[in-house]
Amino acid sequence: MLTPFDDYPVHQTAQPVAHVGGGHPDHYDRFWFNGYDEHMFFAVALGLYPNRGIIDAAFSVVRDGVQRSVFASGRVPLDRTRTSVGPIAVDVVEPMRVSRIRVDAPEHGLVADLTATARTAAYEEPRATRNDGTYPLMDVTRATQMVSWSGQLTVGGQSIQLNATGTGAAGAGAGAGGDGDGVVGDGAVGVVGTKDRSWGIRGLGDPIPGAPRRMKPQTFFLWAPLNFPDQCLHYTVMEDESGRPWTETAAVLPVLGDGSPVFGPETDLGIRRLRGVRHDVRWAAGLRRSEGATLVLGPGEAVELEPLRTFRMKGVGYLHPVWGHGRWHGELVVGAETHKESELDTLAPDCIHVQQVMRARWGDRTGLGVLEQLVIGPHAPSGFRKLFDGAPARPEA
Repeated sequence: MLTPFDDYPVHQTAQPVAHVGGGHPDHYDRFWFNGYDEHMFFAVALGLYPNRGIIDAAFSVVRDGVQRSVFASGRVPLDRTRTSVGPIAVDVVEPMRVSRIRVDAPEHGLVADLTATARTAAYEEPRATRNDGTYPLMDVTRATQMVSWSGQLTVGGQSIQLNATGTGAAGAGAGAGGDGDGVVGDGAVGVVGTKDRSWGIRGLGDPIPGAPRRMKPQTFFLWAPLNFPDQCLHYTVMEDESGRPWTETAAVLPVLGDGSPVFGPETDLGIRRLRGVRHDVRWAAGLRRSEGATLVLGPGEAVELEPLRTFRMKGVGYLHPVWGHGRWHGELVVGAETHKESELDTLAPDCIHVQQVMRARWGDRTGLGVLEQLVIGPHAPSGFRKLFDGAPARPEA
C-alpha cells in the first residue's frame, strides 16, 4: 500500500513505508512530551502500532491538586503524516526543532494549542534490548530532547498562558500574583520540558499467546531529563533486581544557540558524556515514589532533586487498566477521567509509574526537571522484596 512518504527516499526495506520491516505485533512508534513549571505539569503521548492497526493518544494535566486526562483511540491511518486521533494532534512543524500540540476537548475540561521549541539537540540514547530466552521483551531506540513551551492551555475552564518566564492567567503579565506570577525558580528557565521520540518493540496491548515467560516480572527504571538555564542534564538507567544496570546513559547537553544544528555529527561536539553516575533515591515509606534523590555525577559533583509535584503516568496510558497503549477500542473512541492527586498516592499497579517535577540544584545552578520512576517487583538496593510492596521506613538519623 503506497502512501505520500513513499515519494521520499526514506525506505529501509523493499516494502512501502506503511509496512513495518518486522512483523512483531508489539512494534510501536511514539511521540511523547512533558512540560512543567513550579505550578503545573502536563504530558502528551501519541503512538502508532501498525502491526495492530491502532493509533492512540492521551493528554493529561496536573494542577491545583487535580489530574485531568483525555484519551483517544482509533484505526491507524495509512498516511503517516496524519499524527492525530480524535481531539489530540501532534504536528511536526520543523523536524527536531519545533512541534505543535493541539487538544480540543472542552467537554472534558482540556483545550490546548502549544508549541515546543528545542533547547537542545536530539540525544540518541543507547539501544535498549532485553530478551527472555528467545522472546524479545524490549528492543527500543529513543531520542530525548529538552524543550521550552509557549502557547495557551485551558484546564477546567481556566486559561493559562505559557511563555519563557512561566505560566500565567491569560491576559495577565508577569507579576500579576497568585498562580499566574510567571516566576519559576530564579525566573531563568520558564515553562520547559522534554520531547521523547521512541520506536521499536515493547510490551503493549493484549498479551501475545505463547509459553509462559521464564523471567519474573521486574522493572527498575529511572529517567531524569533536567533543564538548567545554561545547559541540561540527561540520565537514565534500568536495573535488574540486584541493582545491576542493563542499560544506562548520562550526558551534559549544551543549550542551542541561534542557528545551531539539531541533528548530525556537529551536535556531538558539545556533549559531555558521563560514566559511572550513581543514584540515591530516598523512597517514601510504604510507597514506590521518591521523597527526593541525589545523582552523583563524579567526585565532588552531584545534583540534588527536591520533589514539587507528582504526575501519574496512567494519565497518558501507561499501566492504565482501560486506556493502556495499543488496545483496540473501536474505529474512534474518546474518553476522559479526573482524579484528586491525594487519591492516587497508593501502591495500586496503575499508580506506581510516576514522574515527579523536581527542583534541581547542581552546584550554583538551579533548574527544573523530572525524575520518572517505575519499580515493579524486587529491587534489593531499594529494599523492595515483592511485586508491589512499599519501601521500608528509613532509619532515624
